[in-house]
Amino acid sequence: MTQQTGLYIAGRWQAGESEIENRNPSDVSDLIGLYAQASAAQLDEALAAARKAQPLWWAAGIQKRHDVLMAIGTELMARSAEIGEMVAREEGKPLAEGKGEVYRAGQFFTYFAAEVLRNQGDLAESVRPGIEIDVRREPVGVVAIVSPWNFPVATPAWKIAPALAFGNAVVWKPANLTPASAVMLTDVIAKQDIPAGLFNLVTGSGRSVGQRLVEARGVDAISFTGSVPVGRGIAASAMANMTKLQMEMGSKNPMLVMDDADLDLAVAHASGAAFGGTGQKCTAASRLIVHEKIHDAFVEKLVKAAEAFKVGHALEAGTQIGPVVSEGQLNQNLDFVAIGKSEGAELLTGGDRLDRATEGYYMAPTVFAGTRNDMRVNREEMFAPITCVMKAGSYGEALAIANDSEFGLTAGIMTRSLSRASHFRANMRAGCVMVNLPTAGTDYHVPFGGRGASSFGPREQGRYAAEFYTTVKTAYVAAGSPE
Repeated sequence: MTQQTGLYIAGRWQAGESEIENRNPSDVSDLIGLYAQASAAQLDEALAAARKAQPLWWAAGIQKRHDVLMAIGTELMARSAEIGEMVAREEGKPLAEGKGEVYRAGQFFTYFAAEVLRNQGDLAESVRPGIEIDVRREPVGVVAIVSPWNFPVATPAWKIAPALAFGNAVVWKPANLTPASAVMLTDVIAKQDIPAGLFNLVTGSGRSVGQRLVEARGVDAISFTGSVPVGRGIAASAMANMTKLQMEMGSKNPMLVMDDADLDLAVAHASGAAFGGTGQKCTAASRLIVHEKIHDAFVEKLVKAAEAFKVGHALEAGTQIGPVVSEGQLNQNLDFVAIGKSEGAELLTGGDRLDRATEGYYMAPTVFAGTRNDMRVNREEMFAPITCVMKAGSYGEALAIANDSEFGLTAGIMTRSLSRASHFRANMRAGCVMVNLPTAGTDYHVPFGGRGASSFGPREQGRYAAEFYTTVKTAYVAAGSPE
Protein backbone atom coordinates (compact mmCIF):
# COMPACT_ATOMS: atom_id res chain seq x y z
CA MET A 1 0.00 0.00 0.00
CA THR A 2 1.35 3.42 -0.97
CA GLN A 3 1.99 5.63 2.01
CA GLN A 4 0.20 8.94 2.25
CA THR A 5 2.41 11.98 1.74
CA GLY A 6 -0.20 14.71 2.15
CA LEU A 7 -1.94 16.80 4.76
CA TYR A 8 -4.77 15.59 6.99
CA ILE A 9 -7.34 18.34 7.44
CA ALA A 10 -11.01 18.25 8.46
CA GLY A 11 -11.10 14.47 8.35
CA ARG A 12 -9.57 13.90 4.92
CA TRP A 13 -6.18 13.63 3.25
CA GLN A 14 -5.26 16.54 0.99
CA ALA A 15 -2.46 17.57 -1.35
CA GLY A 16 -0.52 20.68 -0.42
CA GLU A 17 0.30 23.78 -2.40
CA SER A 18 3.84 22.45 -2.90
CA GLU A 19 6.10 19.52 -1.94
CA ILE A 20 9.51 18.94 -0.37
CA GLU A 21 11.95 16.07 -0.75
CA ASN A 22 12.50 13.72 2.16
CA ARG A 23 15.85 11.91 1.96
CA ASN A 24 17.53 9.33 4.14
CA PRO A 25 20.47 10.90 6.07
CA SER A 26 22.18 7.48 6.13
CA ASP A 27 22.07 7.37 2.32
CA VAL A 28 21.17 10.59 0.54
CA SER A 29 20.49 8.69 -2.69
CA ASP A 30 17.47 7.14 -0.96
CA LEU A 31 14.51 9.41 -1.71
CA ILE A 32 11.82 8.50 0.80
CA GLY A 33 9.19 10.62 -0.93
CA LEU A 34 7.79 14.03 -1.74
CA TYR A 35 5.74 15.46 1.11
CA ALA A 36 3.07 18.13 1.09
CA GLN A 37 3.42 21.70 2.28
CA ALA A 38 0.28 23.47 3.41
CA SER A 39 -1.04 26.79 2.15
CA ALA A 40 -2.31 29.53 4.42
CA ALA A 41 -5.86 28.68 3.38
CA GLN A 42 -5.38 25.03 4.34
CA LEU A 43 -4.11 26.00 7.77
CA ASP A 44 -7.15 28.23 8.24
CA GLU A 45 -9.37 25.33 7.20
CA ALA A 46 -7.72 23.09 9.79
CA LEU A 47 -8.23 25.65 12.55
CA ALA A 48 -11.90 26.12 11.65
CA ALA A 49 -12.46 22.35 11.54
CA ALA A 50 -10.78 21.91 14.92
CA ARG A 51 -12.96 24.61 16.48
CA LYS A 52 -16.09 22.86 15.19
CA ALA A 53 -15.03 19.35 16.23
CA GLN A 54 -13.80 20.08 19.77
CA PRO A 55 -17.18 20.42 21.54
CA LEU A 56 -18.39 17.24 19.85
CA TRP A 57 -15.38 15.37 21.22
CA TRP A 58 -15.90 16.75 24.72
CA ALA A 59 -19.56 15.76 24.61
CA ALA A 60 -18.68 12.22 23.52
CA GLY A 61 -17.68 11.46 27.10
CA ILE A 62 -14.88 9.76 28.95
CA GLN A 63 -15.53 6.19 27.80
CA LYS A 64 -15.27 7.22 24.17
CA ARG A 65 -12.08 9.16 24.72
CA HIS A 66 -10.59 6.28 26.69
CA ASP A 67 -11.40 3.77 23.96
CA VAL A 68 -9.96 5.90 21.16
CA LEU A 69 -6.69 6.61 22.98
CA MET A 70 -6.33 2.96 23.97
CA ALA A 71 -6.81 1.90 20.35
CA ILE A 72 -4.20 4.39 19.13
CA GLY A 73 -1.68 3.28 21.73
CA THR A 74 -2.26 -0.41 21.12
CA GLU A 75 -1.77 -0.02 17.37
CA LEU A 76 1.40 2.01 17.78
CA MET A 77 2.91 -0.65 20.00
CA ALA A 78 1.83 -3.41 17.60
CA ARG A 79 3.36 -1.53 14.64
CA SER A 80 6.48 -0.32 16.44
CA ALA A 81 8.81 -2.34 14.17
CA GLU A 82 7.22 -1.00 10.97
CA ILE A 83 6.94 2.64 12.01
CA GLY A 84 10.25 2.48 13.88
CA GLU A 85 12.00 1.48 10.67
CA MET A 86 10.71 4.64 9.02
CA VAL A 87 11.87 6.72 11.99
CA ALA A 88 15.35 5.24 11.61
CA ARG A 89 15.30 5.72 7.86
CA GLU A 90 14.36 9.41 7.84
CA GLU A 91 15.79 10.66 11.16
CA GLY A 92 18.94 8.55 11.31
CA LYS A 93 18.70 6.96 14.75
CA PRO A 94 19.62 3.25 14.95
CA LEU A 95 16.77 0.87 14.19
CA ALA A 96 16.43 -0.39 17.77
CA GLU A 97 16.03 3.19 19.00
CA GLY A 98 13.44 3.91 16.33
CA LYS A 99 11.38 0.88 17.34
CA GLY A 100 11.70 1.76 21.01
CA GLU A 101 10.55 5.32 20.36
CA VAL A 102 7.36 4.20 18.64
CA TYR A 103 6.59 1.68 21.37
CA ARG A 104 7.04 4.42 23.96
CA ALA A 105 4.69 6.64 21.93
CA GLY A 106 2.07 3.93 22.24
CA GLN A 107 2.59 3.89 26.00
CA PHE A 108 1.86 7.60 26.17
CA PHE A 109 -1.53 7.00 24.58
CA THR A 110 -2.44 4.04 26.78
CA TYR A 111 -1.32 5.96 29.88
CA PHE A 112 -3.54 8.91 29.03
CA ALA A 113 -6.39 6.59 28.12
CA ALA A 114 -6.36 5.59 31.78
CA GLU A 115 -6.08 9.22 32.87
CA VAL A 116 -9.33 9.95 31.04
CA LEU A 117 -11.20 7.78 33.55
CA ARG A 118 -9.67 9.38 36.63
CA ASN A 119 -11.52 12.09 38.50
CA GLN A 120 -10.34 15.52 37.37
CA GLY A 121 -12.17 17.66 39.88
CA ASP A 122 -12.65 18.46 43.57
CA LEU A 123 -15.41 19.23 46.01
CA ALA A 124 -14.91 22.04 48.51
CA GLU A 125 -16.75 23.44 51.50
CA SER A 126 -17.85 27.05 51.23
CA VAL A 127 -17.20 29.54 54.00
CA ARG A 128 -20.81 30.60 53.52
CA PRO A 129 -23.68 28.40 54.72
CA GLY A 130 -25.98 26.77 52.21
CA ILE A 131 -23.51 26.91 49.31
CA GLU A 132 -21.82 23.98 47.59
CA ILE A 133 -18.61 24.29 45.57
CA ASP A 134 -17.17 22.03 42.92
CA VAL A 135 -13.94 22.56 41.03
CA ARG A 136 -13.69 20.87 37.65
CA ARG A 137 -11.25 20.70 34.77
CA GLU A 138 -12.42 21.45 31.25
CA PRO A 139 -10.54 21.42 27.93
CA VAL A 140 -8.73 24.58 26.87
CA GLY A 141 -10.12 24.18 23.32
CA VAL A 142 -7.91 24.07 20.22
CA VAL A 143 -4.28 23.12 20.88
CA ALA A 144 -1.52 23.90 18.38
CA ILE A 145 1.34 21.43 18.62
CA VAL A 146 4.74 22.26 17.12
CA SER A 147 7.18 19.36 17.43
CA PRO A 148 10.85 18.71 16.55
CA TRP A 149 12.54 16.15 14.33
CA ASN A 150 14.75 14.36 16.87
CA PHE A 151 11.88 12.31 18.37
CA PRO A 152 9.38 12.55 15.51
CA VAL A 153 6.83 10.16 17.03
CA ALA A 154 7.41 10.18 20.80
CA THR A 155 7.46 13.95 21.32
CA PRO A 156 4.22 14.65 19.45
CA ALA A 157 2.65 11.61 21.13
CA TRP A 158 3.26 12.99 24.62
CA LYS A 159 1.51 16.18 23.49
CA ILE A 160 -1.31 14.77 21.34
CA ALA A 161 -2.31 12.08 23.84
CA PRO A 162 -3.07 14.42 26.76
CA ALA A 163 -4.61 17.00 24.44
CA LEU A 164 -7.16 14.45 23.22
CA ALA A 165 -7.54 12.81 26.62
CA PHE A 166 -8.68 16.04 28.21
CA GLY A 167 -11.14 16.85 25.43
CA ASN A 168 -9.21 19.21 23.15
CA ALA A 169 -8.85 19.41 19.37
CA VAL A 170 -5.38 19.39 17.80
CA VAL A 171 -3.65 21.13 14.91
CA TRP A 172 -0.18 19.61 14.57
CA LYS A 173 2.76 21.07 12.67
CA PRO A 174 5.67 18.61 12.75
CA ALA A 175 9.24 19.31 11.67
CA ASN A 176 9.82 19.33 7.93
CA LEU A 177 12.83 17.00 8.27
CA THR A 178 10.69 14.05 9.38
CA PRO A 179 7.35 14.17 7.52
CA ALA A 180 7.06 10.41 6.90
CA SER A 181 6.92 9.60 10.61
CA ALA A 182 4.29 12.31 11.07
CA VAL A 183 2.14 10.83 8.31
CA MET A 184 2.36 7.34 9.82
CA LEU A 185 1.34 8.59 13.28
CA THR A 186 -1.50 10.55 11.70
CA ASP A 187 -2.66 7.45 9.82
CA VAL A 188 -3.09 5.60 13.12
CA ILE A 189 -5.08 8.46 14.63
CA ALA A 190 -7.14 9.17 11.52
CA LYS A 191 -8.63 5.67 11.33
CA GLN A 192 -10.30 6.11 14.71
CA ASP A 193 -13.96 7.05 15.11
CA ILE A 194 -13.44 10.72 15.96
CA PRO A 195 -15.15 13.92 14.74
CA ALA A 196 -13.83 15.23 11.43
CA GLY A 197 -11.39 18.02 12.21
CA LEU A 198 -10.59 16.90 15.74
CA PHE A 199 -7.03 16.07 14.69
CA ASN A 200 -5.23 17.84 11.83
CA LEU A 201 -1.76 17.36 10.32
CA VAL A 202 -0.51 20.56 8.69
CA THR A 203 3.07 20.35 7.45
CA GLY A 204 5.03 23.34 6.24
CA SER A 205 7.92 25.62 7.04
CA GLY A 206 8.22 27.33 10.39
CA ARG A 207 8.44 30.74 8.74
CA SER A 208 5.12 30.39 6.95
CA VAL A 209 2.80 27.72 8.37
CA GLY A 210 4.37 27.66 11.83
CA GLN A 211 4.31 31.42 12.30
CA ARG A 212 0.72 31.72 11.06
CA LEU A 213 -0.32 28.92 13.40
CA VAL A 214 1.13 30.46 16.57
CA GLU A 215 -0.33 33.86 15.67
CA ALA A 216 -3.82 32.49 14.99
CA ARG A 217 -6.63 33.85 17.14
CA GLY A 218 -8.37 30.47 16.83
CA VAL A 219 -5.67 28.74 18.92
CA ASP A 220 -6.25 28.47 22.67
CA ALA A 221 -2.96 26.86 23.65
CA ILE A 222 0.43 26.15 22.06
CA SER A 223 2.72 23.28 23.02
CA PHE A 224 6.18 23.67 21.47
CA THR A 225 9.43 21.73 21.62
CA GLY A 226 12.46 23.20 19.86
CA SER A 227 15.20 25.79 20.14
CA VAL A 228 15.30 28.77 22.48
CA PRO A 229 15.29 31.43 19.70
CA VAL A 230 12.22 29.90 18.06
CA GLY A 231 10.55 29.49 21.44
CA ARG A 232 11.09 33.14 22.29
CA GLY A 233 9.60 34.13 18.95
CA ILE A 234 6.56 31.94 19.58
CA ALA A 235 6.10 33.46 23.03
CA ALA A 236 6.19 36.98 21.61
CA SER A 237 3.62 36.07 18.95
CA ALA A 238 1.35 34.22 21.36
CA MET A 239 1.23 37.04 23.87
CA ALA A 240 -0.69 39.21 21.42
CA ASN A 241 -3.62 36.79 21.81
CA MET A 242 -2.88 35.83 25.43
CA THR A 243 -2.52 32.23 24.23
CA LYS A 244 -1.60 29.64 26.84
CA LEU A 245 1.97 28.40 26.36
CA GLN A 246 4.00 25.30 27.13
CA MET A 247 7.54 25.24 25.76
CA GLU A 248 10.45 22.84 26.06
CA MET A 249 13.57 24.38 24.59
CA GLY A 250 17.33 24.23 24.92
CA SER A 251 19.68 22.54 27.35
CA LYS A 252 23.32 22.25 28.36
CA ASN A 253 23.10 19.28 30.68
CA PRO A 254 25.92 18.65 33.16
CA MET A 255 27.06 15.34 34.58
CA LEU A 256 29.23 15.47 37.71
CA VAL A 257 31.72 12.62 38.10
CA MET A 258 33.03 12.51 41.64
CA ASP A 259 36.24 10.95 42.92
CA ASP A 260 34.26 8.20 44.68
CA ALA A 261 32.30 7.19 41.56
CA ASP A 262 32.39 3.77 39.93
CA LEU A 263 34.67 4.86 37.10
CA ASP A 264 33.59 2.31 34.51
CA LEU A 265 29.91 2.97 35.21
CA ALA A 266 30.52 6.71 34.99
CA VAL A 267 32.20 6.38 31.60
CA ALA A 268 29.41 4.13 30.30
CA HIS A 269 26.68 6.55 31.41
CA ALA A 270 28.54 9.67 30.29
CA SER A 271 29.37 8.33 26.84
CA GLY A 272 25.89 6.92 26.31
CA ALA A 273 24.23 10.17 27.38
CA ALA A 274 26.60 12.30 25.30
CA PHE A 275 26.62 10.32 22.07
CA GLY A 276 23.40 8.30 22.04
CA GLY A 277 21.02 9.48 19.33
CA THR A 278 24.07 11.20 17.76
CA GLY A 279 23.86 13.71 20.61
CA GLN A 280 20.60 14.99 19.13
CA LYS A 281 18.70 14.90 22.42
CA CYS A 282 17.69 17.76 24.68
CA THR A 283 18.79 15.51 27.55
CA ALA A 284 22.29 14.79 26.20
CA ALA A 285 25.24 15.20 28.59
CA SER A 286 27.35 17.86 26.90
CA ARG A 287 29.18 19.14 30.04
CA LEU A 288 31.15 16.53 32.00
CA ILE A 289 32.44 18.03 35.26
CA VAL A 290 35.03 15.65 36.65
CA HIS A 291 36.79 15.66 40.03
CA GLU A 292 40.49 16.37 39.58
CA LYS A 293 41.52 13.21 41.46
CA ILE A 294 40.08 10.94 38.76
CA HIS A 295 40.04 13.37 35.83
CA ASP A 296 42.88 11.86 33.81
CA ALA A 297 41.72 8.26 34.27
CA PHE A 298 38.15 9.20 33.36
CA VAL A 299 39.19 11.10 30.24
CA GLU A 300 41.39 8.23 29.04
CA LYS A 301 38.51 5.76 29.35
CA LEU A 302 36.00 8.21 27.83
CA VAL A 303 38.11 8.65 24.71
CA LYS A 304 38.36 4.87 24.29
CA ALA A 305 34.59 4.55 24.73
CA ALA A 306 33.93 7.27 22.14
CA GLU A 307 36.24 5.62 19.63
CA ALA A 308 34.64 2.22 20.21
CA PHE A 309 31.15 3.28 19.09
CA LYS A 310 30.13 1.90 15.71
CA VAL A 311 28.96 4.79 13.54
CA GLY A 312 27.00 3.65 10.52
CA HIS A 313 23.81 3.33 8.51
CA ALA A 314 20.82 3.49 10.83
CA LEU A 315 19.32 0.29 9.40
CA GLU A 316 22.58 -1.68 9.47
CA ALA A 317 22.97 -4.37 12.12
CA GLY A 318 25.33 -3.37 14.89
CA THR A 319 25.10 0.38 14.34
CA GLN A 320 25.24 2.25 17.64
CA ILE A 321 25.31 5.81 16.33
CA GLY A 322 23.58 6.81 13.12
CA PRO A 323 24.13 9.89 10.99
CA VAL A 324 23.34 13.48 11.87
CA VAL A 325 19.85 14.35 10.62
CA SER A 326 20.84 16.73 7.80
CA GLU A 327 23.71 18.43 6.02
CA GLY A 328 22.82 21.71 7.70
CA GLN A 329 23.00 20.12 11.15
CA LEU A 330 26.32 18.45 10.30
CA ASN A 331 27.82 21.74 9.17
CA GLN A 332 26.64 23.40 12.38
CA ASN A 333 28.28 20.61 14.40
CA LEU A 334 31.58 21.01 12.58
CA ASP A 335 31.39 24.75 13.17
CA PHE A 336 31.18 24.07 16.91
CA VAL A 337 34.29 21.87 16.67
CA ALA A 338 36.12 24.80 15.08
CA ILE A 339 34.80 27.14 17.77
CA GLY A 340 36.03 24.81 20.51
CA LYS A 341 39.51 24.67 18.99
CA SER A 342 39.61 28.45 18.61
CA GLU A 343 38.69 28.88 22.28
CA GLY A 344 41.61 26.70 23.36
CA ALA A 345 39.78 23.45 24.07
CA GLU A 346 41.84 20.30 23.52
CA LEU A 347 40.29 18.00 20.89
CA LEU A 348 41.06 14.47 22.07
CA THR A 349 39.08 12.47 19.52
CA GLY A 350 36.53 12.88 16.75
CA GLY A 351 35.45 16.23 15.40
CA ASP A 352 35.34 15.22 11.76
CA ARG A 353 32.96 13.92 9.12
CA LEU A 354 33.18 10.19 8.45
CA ASP A 355 33.02 8.32 5.15
CA ARG A 356 30.89 5.19 4.99
CA ALA A 357 29.70 2.82 2.26
CA THR A 358 26.76 5.11 1.55
CA GLU A 359 26.89 8.88 1.31
CA GLY A 360 25.39 10.28 4.50
CA TYR A 361 25.90 12.81 7.25
CA TYR A 362 28.17 10.78 9.53
CA MET A 363 30.20 12.38 12.32
CA ALA A 364 32.69 10.90 14.75
CA PRO A 365 31.87 11.17 18.47
CA THR A 366 33.86 14.12 19.76
CA VAL A 367 35.55 14.75 23.13
CA PHE A 368 37.02 18.08 24.21
CA ALA A 369 39.11 18.37 27.38
CA GLY A 370 40.67 21.35 29.09
CA THR A 371 37.49 23.35 28.65
CA ARG A 372 36.12 26.20 30.78
CA ASN A 373 32.54 26.94 31.56
CA ASP A 374 32.73 30.35 29.85
CA MET A 375 33.53 28.79 26.46
CA ARG A 376 30.78 28.84 23.84
CA VAL A 377 30.94 25.06 23.59
CA ASN A 378 29.89 24.97 27.25
CA ARG A 379 27.32 27.78 27.05
CA GLU A 380 25.37 27.06 23.86
CA GLU A 381 23.30 24.02 22.94
CA MET A 382 25.04 22.11 20.15
CA PHE A 383 22.69 19.16 19.47
CA ALA A 384 25.71 17.20 18.33
CA PRO A 385 27.82 14.15 19.31
CA ILE A 386 30.17 16.49 21.16
CA THR A 387 30.92 16.54 24.88
CA CYS A 388 33.23 18.80 26.87
CA VAL A 389 35.18 17.84 29.98
CA MET A 390 35.87 20.32 32.78
CA LYS A 391 37.99 19.72 35.87
CA ALA A 392 36.74 20.52 39.39
CA GLY A 393 38.66 20.43 42.65
CA SER A 394 35.70 19.53 44.85
CA TYR A 395 32.05 18.61 44.89
CA GLY A 396 31.13 22.19 45.75
CA GLU A 397 33.07 23.58 42.81
CA ALA A 398 31.53 21.00 40.48
CA LEU A 399 28.00 21.91 41.61
CA ALA A 400 28.70 25.61 41.16
CA ILE A 401 29.92 25.01 37.60
CA ALA A 402 26.89 22.85 36.85
CA ASN A 403 24.49 25.56 38.04
CA ASP A 404 26.29 28.30 36.11
CA SER A 405 24.10 28.09 33.01
CA GLU A 406 20.98 29.74 31.60
CA PHE A 407 19.59 26.23 31.10
CA GLY A 408 18.26 23.72 33.60
CA LEU A 409 16.69 20.66 31.99
CA THR A 410 18.50 17.54 33.24
CA ALA A 411 21.62 16.99 35.36
CA GLY A 412 23.39 13.96 36.76
CA ILE A 413 25.92 12.94 39.36
CA MET A 414 28.03 9.83 39.62
CA THR A 415 28.94 9.15 43.26
CA ARG A 416 28.84 6.52 45.99
CA SER A 417 28.25 9.20 48.63
CA LEU A 418 24.70 9.40 49.96
CA SER A 419 25.34 12.90 51.33
CA ARG A 420 26.59 14.20 47.99
CA ALA A 421 23.70 12.55 46.15
CA SER A 422 21.15 14.01 48.55
CA HIS A 423 22.69 17.48 48.44
CA PHE A 424 22.81 17.36 44.63
CA ARG A 425 19.12 16.40 44.37
CA ALA A 426 18.19 19.36 46.57
CA ASN A 427 20.54 21.98 45.15
CA MET A 428 20.97 21.26 41.44
CA ARG A 429 18.85 23.80 39.57
CA ALA A 430 17.34 21.49 36.96
CA GLY A 431 13.93 20.04 36.26
CA CYS A 432 15.21 16.44 36.26
CA VAL A 433 18.16 15.18 38.31
CA MET A 434 19.76 11.76 37.95
CA VAL A 435 21.90 9.90 40.47
CA ASN A 436 24.19 7.20 39.01
CA LEU A 437 22.18 7.27 35.80
CA PRO A 438 22.59 8.93 32.39
CA THR A 439 21.13 12.41 31.97
CA ALA A 440 19.16 11.03 29.03
CA GLY A 441 16.28 8.66 29.69
CA THR A 442 13.02 9.60 31.41
CA ASP A 443 9.85 7.72 32.31
CA TYR A 444 6.55 8.51 30.63
CA HIS A 445 4.27 8.68 33.69
CA VAL A 446 6.03 11.46 35.61
CA PRO A 447 6.52 15.17 34.83
CA PHE A 448 9.22 16.29 32.41
CA GLY A 449 10.60 19.79 32.01
CA GLY A 450 13.27 22.20 33.13
CA ARG A 451 14.12 25.60 34.52
CA GLY A 452 15.49 28.83 33.11
CA ALA A 453 15.75 28.93 29.34
CA SER A 454 15.01 25.21 29.08
CA SER A 455 11.27 25.40 29.74
CA PHE A 456 8.35 27.77 30.02
CA GLY A 457 4.89 26.98 31.31
CA PRO A 458 3.40 23.84 32.91
CA ARG A 459 5.21 20.51 32.85
CA GLU A 460 4.68 17.81 30.24
CA GLN A 461 3.77 14.15 30.84
CA GLY A 462 2.12 12.32 33.69
CA ARG A 463 -0.73 13.74 35.75
CA TYR A 464 0.94 17.16 35.63
CA ALA A 465 -0.04 17.46 31.96
CA ALA A 466 -3.55 18.39 33.08
CA GLU A 467 -2.25 21.79 34.21
CA PHE A 468 -1.65 22.76 30.59
CA TYR A 469 -4.33 20.90 28.64
CA THR A 470 -7.22 21.88 30.90
CA THR A 471 -8.63 25.00 32.46
CA VAL A 472 -10.11 25.11 35.94
CA LYS A 473 -13.69 26.17 36.63
CA THR A 474 -15.00 26.80 40.14
CA ALA A 475 -18.80 26.47 40.48
CA TYR A 476 -20.83 27.84 43.43
CA VAL A 477 -24.34 26.46 43.92
CA ALA A 478 -26.99 27.66 46.37
CA ALA A 479 -29.59 24.92 46.15
CA GLY A 480 -31.89 26.43 48.72
CA SER A 481 -34.02 24.56 51.26
CA PRO A 482 -36.23 21.65 50.22
CA GLU A 483 -39.98 22.25 50.51
